[in-house]
Amino acid sequence: MRRERGATILEVKHHSSCFMTFSTAEDKHMNFIDADNARVSSIHFRVKNSGSRSTQMNPSEAQIPLTTGAKLQTLNYIVSIKLGGNEVTVIADTGSDLTWVQCQPCSSCYNQQDPIFNPAASQSYQPVLCNSPTCTSVQIATGISSFCGNDQSNCNYSLSYGDGSYTSGVLGWEQIDLAGTIIDGFVFGCGLSNQGLFGGASGLMGLGRTYLSLISQTMLQFGGIFSYCLPPTEYDSSGSLVLGGDPSIFKNTTPVSYTRMIMDSPESPFYFLNLTGISIGSVALDASEFYNGKVIIDSGTVITRLAPTMYKALRAEFLRQFSEYPAAPRFSILDTCFNLTGFREVSIPIMKFVFEGGVEVDVDVNGVFYYVKEDASQVCLALASLTYENEIGIIGNYQQKNLRVVYDTLGSRLGFAEETCGWI
Repeated sequence: MRRERGATILEVKHHSSCFMTFSTAEDKHMNFIDADNARVSSIHFRVKNSGSRSTQMNPSEAQIPLTTGAKLQTLNYIVSIKLGGNEVTVIADTGSDLTWVQCQPCSSCYNQQDPIFNPAASQSYQPVLCNSPTCTSVQIATGISSFCGNDQSNCNYSLSYGDGSYTSGVLGWEQIDLAGTIIDGFVFGCGLSNQGLFGGASGLMGLGRTYLSLISQTMLQFGGIFSYCLPPTEYDSSGSLVLGGDPSIFKNTTPVSYTRMIMDSPESPFYFLNLTGISIGSVALDASEFYNGKVIIDSGTVITRLAPTMYKALRAEFLRQFSEYPAAPRFSILDTCFNLTGFREVSIPIMKFVFEGGVEVDVDVNGVFYYVKEDASQVCLALASLTYENEIGIIGNYQQKNLRVVYDTLGSRLGFAEETCGWI
């Protein structure tokens, strides 16, 4: 991580290796898809059962390496930051608010890559006290269950993600270092009991919309603006997470085009957009399929999910334009698969998403197909159908590769630009 022209830049990587072993590549991919399905179910649960903002003052910039989490057994993206002077690797998640890490003494923890954070060894750590304004406001603003511990002194928390994953522990204040930008008194979760779909990461970085998120807590420093560029491959590639809104930091090759964020419940961490169209090649799908185009854009979901009628129209047009290539068996939720072995060149139709305001976003060629088998004998369209028409669509990270995605939370807008995502 580094600072550049006032920006804090974090390297972004894919999050897979010694923490889980699989007998076959198919088992590994099935595990990834199952985990993604669990996350989507969790998101829909939270949307159905669903922050206050701070004032912008003297914003600066921060740029942090963002990399794939493949080596930690997840298709999500990870960043490394310093917490109390100790480096921790966390999943960057726009669908969550609480930033948390596993802490000693850990009563029930999963295996992680970095040493488990020890608050007793940190001179800057302080527990959030029971019945303090912070403890009370956390529950009101986020819906996270917070309560007094047995000793009636510390503010305990318990957070379930609805897919079987959970973290529980105590809330604390700590100093965090974001590529040289020091934030004192950052509220985070010190997880003493944690299980779920976190691979070998130390925890999670909450980039959502509400009071507790890293974006809201650093409003003074970064003005409520952040962006990322997700690298296209699982291994040996990095992108960046930029905290702050200075566009001179970006490496985009097209101008940033902004669409409106749709405001939902203030307790919801999610970022909603209005998807108004999709085109395959030069063919625009029937506009009548987009009567319910409200979607969530999410860094933590892998495969994009669309309403059934919308997906069926997309699938039919893609099959029509890709008909010269032989079909392959479906794989889990991925029902449009091909056998591309023996083909030196493959002509892939351009896929384009259109958002409110006429903002057109070309899906990078790396985000069109999911390779179930490395020999290309089973290559599947990396989108899937939701079960019901009234479920909220989700734009996953697979379709966000090689894009600069800019979240302007105070301006209630989200921007897209093409960018080759590399850590330079």
